[in-house]
Amino acid sequence: MKVFDVAIVGARCAGSPLAAMLARRGLSVCVVDKARFPSETPSTHIIQPRGAATLARIGALDAVLSAGAATISSFTMVNDDVRIEGEFDESTFPLPGLCVRRVTLDTVLVDTAASAGADVRTGVKVTGLITAGERVAGIETDHGPIRARLVVGADGRSSHVANDVDAKEYSVTPMGRVPVWGYFEGVADREGRLRLARLGENAYLASPTDDGLYMVCVAAGTDSGARRDEAFRAALAGWPELADVLAGARRVGPLRVMAKWHGYFRQAAGPGWVLIGDAGHFKDFTPGQGIADALCQAEHLDQMLPADFSDASSLDVANQRWWRWRDRDAHAMHWFASDLGAPGAPTPVVTEVLRDISGDPEARRTLMRVLNHEVAPRQLLAPRRLALALGRAVRRRPREIRTTGREIAVALRNEIHRARSTRTGPPGPLDG
Repeated sequence: MKVFDVAIVGARCAGSPLAAMLARRGLSVCVVDKARFPSETPSTHIIQPRGAATLARIGALDAVLSAGAATISSFTMVNDDVRIEGEFDESTFPLPGLCVRRVTLDTVLVDTAASAGADVRTGVKVTGLITAGERVAGIETDHGPIRARLVVGADGRSSHVANDVDAKEYSVTPMGRVPVWGYFEGVADREGRLRLARLGENAYLASPTDDGLYMVCVAAGTDSGARRDEAFRAALAGWPELADVLAGARRVGPLRVMAKWHGYFRQAAGPGWVLIGDAGHFKDFTPGQGIADALCQAEHLDQMLPADFSDASSLDVANQRWWRWRDRDAHAMHWFASDLGAPGAPTPVVTEVLRDISGDPEARRTLMRVLNHEVAPRQLLAPRRLALALGRAVRRRPREIRTTGREIAVALRNEIHRARSTRTGPPGPLDG
């Protein structure tokens, strides 16, 4: 029986890019997915400029654009009575952001992997793992076994690979808001502006997307269930600016929802296996970074894996180094996303922080770089800015001083919890 260098479970925005990169190195790669494409999956649809750069490097960006992905060159962020406008200028962001449905993006990525020489098998369900002693040595599928020197789990939050290797979760965060999204046709606004807002109990994300559609996501603190359509319409009316954009438009198809989720890190590597994308780490969706994170994780894993897969020990060391990189890269943003997506109305201190940012061009640029997962949130949320925001919150809203006090107390408790949070990283002094 043929033994592949790599078997990848999951052919979406982590698995197929990795398959394409490894195949171009001359490695034998088999990637399987239970879905047949085009296929939907929950997603914010947003790809930051750093994700677009990875698409360009793997040769998929032109195909994604040709398939109709909308380019994002500017954004509007509204939080209570604060408004921030920003432009993705080419001097800072050589490539634009993108908004594209997963039925379009994932199909392009699957084709890219196949064109690179990977053996792509869709409509194939993984039923278990093949082991040799303590080592994973392949996958069992409903179409027969596939042996490989390395098995990559890129199969999302409900990862079969993660479950079978018993990858423990750590730094877990509870479910925040419940995202509900839909598509509209007939929207005249195609300027490439990403709209974000937090008004009352609702959060919003809206943008032009592919096939001439306009995507709108409303995230509330709870799922409205049978009243979902009614609640969605009421939420749209709650942001008059967005309601104006949608005036005269018609919703296409049903609303989509992601009703059950939580944030986590999972142990990401072991003998003969590694997890990437949502299979190994999932954070609050509010920053819309999941697709770009998956693309960048795949690229870094490709760069860290050895040229020769015949030495199992060097392969395992490379995977553990990648695991350490993954945790360093994702840790601060994981907690930032949890704070950003917390249910409830805008809080006094956060509102004042954003008010300060709105009047500072350099701070606005830093905000965009944070959302691009390019710089750490601490570069935006410096102690001096937070202290000044606290003072303004007390002066502007003296009647809400108890609310402000609770906000500070919660932030302090969170910092203590996060500092003590168990982080089950790879064993040994592995740097890089």
